[in-house]
Amino acid sequence: VIRTFYSTRDGCALAWEGLHVWRDWQNFLKPASIDPLANFVECPALVLQNGEPDGLDAACRHLRDLGVPWEQWSADKLAAEFPSLDRRCYAPPRQADDPLFGDPNGGALTGALYFPDGGYVTDPQLAARNLQQAAEANGASFRFNARITEIRTGDHRVTGITLDDGKQLDAPVVVNAAGPYSSELNRMAGVDGGMSIHTRALRQEVCHLPRPENFLPAGALSEQRLSEHPLSAHKGLIVIDADVGTYFRTEQHDALFVGGMEPECDPLVWVDDPDTLDRNPSPVWQSQALRQALRLPAMGIPGQARGVVDIYDVSDDWAPIYDKSDLDGFYMAVGTSGNQFKNGPIAGQLMADLIDACEQGHDHDQTPYQFPLPYTGLVLDTGAFSRRRVANAESTMGVLG
Repeated sequence: VIRTFYSTRDGCALAWEGLHVWRDWQNFLKPASIDPLANFVECPALVLQNGEPDGLDAACRHLRDLGVPWEQWSADKLAAEFPSLDRRCYAPPRQADDPLFGDPNGGALTGALYFPDGGYVTDPQLAARNLQQAAEANGASFRFNARITEIRTGDHRVTGITLDDGKQLDAPVVVNAAGPYSSELNRMAGVDGGMSIHTRALRQEVCHLPRPENFLPAGALSEQRLSEHPLSAHKGLIVIDADVGTYFRTEQHDALFVGGMEPECDPLVWVDDPDTLDRNPSPVWQSQALRQALRLPAMGIPGQARGVVDIYDVSDDWAPIYDKSDLDGFYMAVGTSGNQFKNGPIAGQLMADLIDACEQGHDHDQTPYQFPLPYTGLVLDTGAFSRRRVANAESTMGVLG
C-alpha cells in the first residue's frame, strides 16, 4: 500500500516523497533495460470514522503543513460515494467466536478522511527485483541463501562479516537491513545496548477475498461525475476501518487483500526465531474475513483460507530506524513495522547520503542529518528515525505508524 499519512511530520514527508518515486519508477531506476517493471496503480485511500479518536489528527496537521491534499468527508458524502458499505458501527472489534461478534453497537459512521494520492504496487517482489537489477547495473553484487555468523570488528569499528560457509567479506561499512532478523544482527554487532528503540519480529496474516459486486457506484464517468464522485474515477481503493479492526486494498481480478490493524482482540504473535514461522492460516484469518464482511455485506467468504502469512520487524513505536549505531561503520535500516515498503526506494537514498555524511565525519547523533528530498523539495530531519529517539507518543501503535 502506498499512502501519505503517518503520525509524525517526517513520516508524512518521507511517504509523500515515496509516492513521487513510484510515479516515476522507470526514471528512478535509470537503466532503461529493466523489464518488466513493477506496476504502480494509483488510487485514493479512505479512513472510515466512527466518532472515536482515530489517531490521525496529528497526520492531518502534518499533511496540511506539508501541502499534501486530504479532505474531510461527511457521513452523507461517504454514503453517496460508497453505498455498498454497511455504515453501522461494531466497535470494539471482536474475534469471530465472541458471543457479541457482529452485533451493532448502536452508532453509525460519522464520515471519512479522504486522501486522493495513494495506490498500491501489484507485485512487490517484482519491485524488489527491479531494484536489484538497477543496483547490479551500478556495480552491486548479491549473495543469496547465506547466513551471517559473525560481525567482525576492530578498534571500535566494523571490519566485515563472516558467513556460515566460512567465507569472510571485508567491508568498512555494513548496513543491517535484515527485516525480522534485524534484532539478532544488532545483538551480534553489540549495538543494541545503545538503542532506546528496539525491534521484534511479528507474525502477520493477510486475507485474499473476492471483491463484492457493486463494490463502487457504476455509471458513465462524465466530467461532472468525476468531480462529484472521485471514487468512481479510479480502478482501486484503499480503506482503513478501525471500527472493525481491518484495512483492505483492491487487487486485480476482482479481489481484496484484507489485513488487521492490531485491535485488542487479536493477540500479537511475536516470533523469536523467524526460521520457525508457521505460514499456515490461523483462526485470525476467519476473524479478519468476517470482520471485513460486516462492512461489506455482499462479500462472499470462501470455504478455504487464501492469503499470505509472513513476518516483519516492528519497532517499539511502529516507526522505522534509519540510523548509524554505536559501532563505527555499522548502520541500520530496521523496524520497518509493516509500513515502509512504500518508502523503501527513497529510504535507500536516505541511508546512502546519511552514511556518506557520517563517514566524512558528521556527528549525526549530535546534529541529525537533514536529508533533502529530491522530488518534493522538502527537507527531512532524519533524527525522527533515530535509534535513540523518545518513543512517539502520537503513534497509533499499529501498522498505521
